Amino acid sequence: MSIRTYHDPLHGSIRLDSNKSAELMVMNLIDSSPFQRLRRIRQLGPAYLTFHGAESSRFTHSIGVFHIARKIFSRFLLLDKNIESYRGILYASALLHDIGHGPLSHTGECIFGIQHEEWSAKITREHPQIKKILESYSVGTCEKVSDLLEGKIQDMRPIKSLISSQLDCDRLDYLLRDSYATGTCYGNLDLERIISALTLAPDGDLAIMPKGLMAVEHYLTMRNLMYRSVYNHRLNNVCNWILEKILDSARSLGPQNIWADHSMSEWIWNPDEIKIENFLQNDDIRTSYHIMRWKEEGPSIISELCERFLNRNLLKAIQLKNQKNECHLEVLSIARQLSELQGINPDQSCGIFNQLTNGYQPYRSGLRLWDGVNLTALEKNSPLIQSLIKTISSTWLIYPREISSQLEQRIGKINDMNYYSSINQKSNGRRDN
Repeated sequence: MSIRTYHDPLHGSIRLDSNKSAELMVMNLIDSSPFQRLRRIRQLGPAYLTFHGAESSRFTHSIGVFHIARKIFSRFLLLDKNIESYRGILYASALLHDIGHGPLSHTGECIFGIQHEEWSAKITREHPQIKKILESYSVGTCEKVSDLLEGKIQDMRPIKSLISSQLDCDRLDYLLRDSYATGTCYGNLDLERIISALTLAPDGDLAIMPKGLMAVEHYLTMRNLMYRSVYNHRLNNVCNWILEKILDSARSLGPQNIWADHSMSEWIWNPDEIKIENFLQNDDIRTSYHIMRWKEEGPSIISELCERFLNRNLLKAIQLKNQKNECHLEVLSIARQLSELQGINPDQSCGIFNQLTNGYQPYRSGLRLWDGVNLTALEKNSPLIQSLIKTISSTWLIYPREISSQLEQRIGKINDMNYYSSINQKSNGRRDN
């Protein structure tokens, strides 16, 4: 049968025709074992413990990214038929952009210390199954796709912008998909309006027509809200901290004191020497199995943390605002003392989690507005987008719920002292002047 259809909850029917060489290549890539592995990696990592519907996979997302890329490519062909030669490169890059993700997606990058972009390029370049499919489509495709995923290619505009930019196909899909999966409404961007407003600037790169400015403002605002409400949710931070502690404990215990199979051993103790076959063997299932084994058989230093994660016996977290680092350490010390008084190991229950959220980045693949005469930076035409440039940092104190009331009282006293100290400093400053 020449037609294959994927019924997507967001995009409807995504049809592939094997009579079209680029789409046959996509079908073969989807059927490859490295791509099928993405079915076993959750798109939002441990966020399912916060948003119970967040069970979608990188597999589903990657097909969605390809679908959006194909739609935009069809529009660009109407503007410049010379980009036809890039069709296969765009299709493959959009589909394979996340093939290098490890277990638990972005959380896995933090706890295992990997970069999925590097691994996506490496798997694309070196895995025999992927390489054969790409080279069968067109000689040289494998290297071009790998370089594009790795950010090495400087030409091929606007294909590069559709794979990695402030308005790439990846972001357009994950905002819609993550909003749908988590039951939030913040990511409901106007995809069709955005696509219809995309155009090619005189330099051949991506630009936005004035009619699409409001839709793009909405998209960038929604992205900001999704980070604040979903990706950086308080309980997500707690889960990430617990998982970091689990992996740190496993590393410190060493292979003599805790069980791990051959593949996981490389991930934990030799991350710089992971072979592709062992990289691809690890996914959410394998990592979860190890956490289950460590809960049942591991020393208390790790089994208690594993129990917390598996049974959602999560710690609490409070954001520390308007305080200096020394205050953060003071509050952490108080939490540790209170935990010890309750007979709770503070090493497994107390910590500081720092977070940095980047806003719109005008100097890194910034967006431009093209009205047919003038090409200008998007933020120059929109005070709203200008306001989204600021990078936001936040600090969270993680602690056991058993000490909540006592800790809140102590933190309240520290805040009062800081408040009055600030008033006194201002008063002294006015008197000095």
